[in-house]
Amino acid sequence: MQLDTLFDQQDVQNTQPQTPYAVAKMGEATRIIKQVINQLPSLRRQLEYYKDNKRKARGIYSDLHNQHRKILSAFDTVTLSLHEAEQDELANDCFQLRQSLASFNLMTPSYTKLCAVLCTFLASLPFIDSEDALKNDDSEAQTTNNRIIGRLMNNVRMGYYPTCTENLAHIIRGMDIPEGLIVNLLDPCCGCGIALRFMADNISKNGSDCRTYGIELDNFRAEEALTRIDRVGFGSFFQSRISNDAFHAMLLNPPYLSVMTEGGNNTRNERLFLVDSISNLMVGGLLIYIIPHYRLTADIARILCENFKDLSVWKFTAKEFKKFKQIAILGTRQKRIYDTNMAPSLLSLALEPNAMPELSELPTGRYSLPKTTKDVALFKGAIFNETELAAQLGKSKSISRLYQQSALDNTEKRPLLPLSIGQIGLVGGSGLINGLVECDTPHIIKGRIIKEKRTHTEANTNQWGDLTSTTLTETVSNKLIFNLLTPNGFVSLTDYDGGIFDDDDEDDPCDAPTARMGHSTSASSATETVTIDERLFKIKENVLTLGQVVMTPGVQEEINDIDISTALSLHRGGDWGNVSASDRKSNDYAVKHGERVVSSYKSADGIVFWIITERDRSYTTVLLPDEY
Repeated sequence: MQLDTLFDQQDVQNTQPQTPYAVAKMGEATRIIKQVINQLPSLRRQLEYYKDNKRKARGIYSDLHNQHRKILSAFDTVTLSLHEAEQDELANDCFQLRQSLASFNLMTPSYTKLCAVLCTFLASLPFIDSEDALKNDDSEAQTTNNRIIGRLMNNVRMGYYPTCTENLAHIIRGMDIPEGLIVNLLDPCCGCGIALRFMADNISKNGSDCRTYGIELDNFRAEEALTRIDRVGFGSFFQSRISNDAFHAMLLNPPYLSVMTEGGNNTRNERLFLVDSISNLMVGGLLIYIIPHYRLTADIARILCENFKDLSVWKFTAKEFKKFKQIAILGTRQKRIYDTNMAPSLLSLALEPNAMPELSELPTGRYSLPKTTKDVALFKGAIFNETELAAQLGKSKSISRLYQQSALDNTEKRPLLPLSIGQIGLVGGSGLINGLVECDTPHIIKGRIIKEKRTHTEANTNQWGDLTSTTLTETVSNKLIFNLLTPNGFVSLTDYDGGIFDDDDEDDPCDAPTARMGHSTSASSATETVTIDERLFKIKENVLTLGQVVMTPGVQEEINDIDISTALSLHRGGDWGNVSASDRKSNDYAVKHGERVVSSYKSADGIVFWIITERDRSYTTVLLPDEY
């Protein structure tokens, strides 16, 4: 799994440089070990003191036992963190010390030697606290820490953790696939689709068909994956929608990144992918979980043991394991159980990678896939892509029915009644009557509409002759033009007399007379013309100047602002609201000649209110009728 573009996989991930996960976990573990070292001798002394008080002694021994378990868990974390930091020799020493500590007799009278050994070991660890390094002026320790941290950060940023096809072949050999089964394969981090394609091809050699499904965050790799696997979802796996209990096997090689959760805690991407993808496997389906061995932590082990049975752990072959420390954890899904007794045993395998068997030793047919054939009803990536849309529409019965219902639209039809001259004009003007017309008198026809605009300005004055407003009227006319080319020459509709211009006419055909829709038919011509001359819009400038707008107390209390604003807009534009026809005419006259204008409106609550604009246009008042 390539990691160089996966830092932005979670929106909540911290954009600031983060402490490497191994460093952070080792720091937490060493602090726990120090706390336990301080508490163990004290608890042992209390146990000795209350040895005659069985109830009290039993409680103290329980606390002592809990501290013992806590320090063993902390040593497990330190061992895995040292392996990740490539401090394998020190990790082996830590594991050996952990084994000795596990067999330590808690009833030993004195813990002095134990605590001394533990403190000596802690002092040998990298990533010591910065305060201790400064206090001891240990520049060599600081240099070592910086070198290890730099290597960890470089592994995260530039690392590439592929699924080796050689080792994948060993896993496929270990699968028992029922004859004739159509196998659904899922890869939540499919990359370029190479690993999933390799699995499908090798399974197909055994006589079974495969349907491959992959999710990929990076668009470029997702586009390449489309050339190899059947279905590819673009975008984050965590925002994708995939059918549950639908896949026979899942190849999960997640990115090994530390991400920030919504609660502000650090967690691992390999853990998030595992938790979110379990439900996609059908019960009895095979999990192929590929991670570095030092990522098989206690929480991962617990999740695996609760959700899978027949778990086994295999390290990659020598060359590949040395390079990436990867292991394959195989198991079949079961309904979740809350028994974690097996988790410590699974975790112990990761602590001793040298004792782990290689994948080449995996027995043939070790894991059987379920015999159930199942369709993947839902598979949608987080990001829209046309290929997936086409696949979804192709499976949609509704789309098929839609096209069946609209089949009539694809056949040749004739109108039930002859078209009117206006309909012919509209069809011709829209460009649908174009090209060659095959009939008794074949001809080529071209119809189009052009627009003509005329502007008229009218000055409005009051009774004293003063200019009060100006009305600007724009009239747009649609002019329909039909040009025809016949075997006998060029023909164009005339404006009024139905005349015909042939190709001997000295006028250019493009300048031929036009027909206005709506005109009457000419008796001397077989050509019928109509006229359309509609006023499309009318603009009035300065219809009514409101001046300063004021409102009475009653209006402020009874009428809301939206009703007032709407009414003022209507009043200014010449819509006088709920007034009689005579009052409407009076207002129209008043606008043109500078008289007082009164309009009436009703609010959403049914309250009537008036708007009055004074003749000098200095004030406009909004008031209730009883305030007049």
